[in-house]
Amino acid sequence: MTETTHSCPCGSGLTFADCCQQVHSSHTKATTAEALMRARYSAFAVGNIDFLYNTFHPTTRRFQNKNAIEQWAKENKWMQLNILKATFSTVEFEAHYLDSELQVQIHHEKSTFKQQGDLWYYVDGR
Repeated sequence: MTETTHSCPCGSGLTFADCCQQVHSSHTKATTAEALMRARYSAFAVGNIDFLYNTFHPTTRRFQNKNAIEQWAKENKWMQLNILKATFSTVEFEAHYLDSELQVQIHHEKSTFKQQGDLWYYVDGR
């Protein structure tokens, strides 16, 4: 788990305690698709698998394997998030990480999000 006084993994420049940890602990809600994307990236970085699983949209959550999510999150060292483009309901990003063989990898994705009431959910990515 990331120390709360360290920089947030999402790259906001804030401490984890003042940024994504607030969303992870439900003290605040992600108010945009980009905010949820940043919180999800941070959840990968700190191993908050429950947050990742629970922020899948209810229509796609049942297709997710919590153990596989945990394995992917923990076998990689998450280094940097770059937001390339964000709209109301999509976020294109690059997630830089070291894989289990210590090779630098870049996961490039355009994610789709959906807002239901005051909550945002991750639907899918390509």
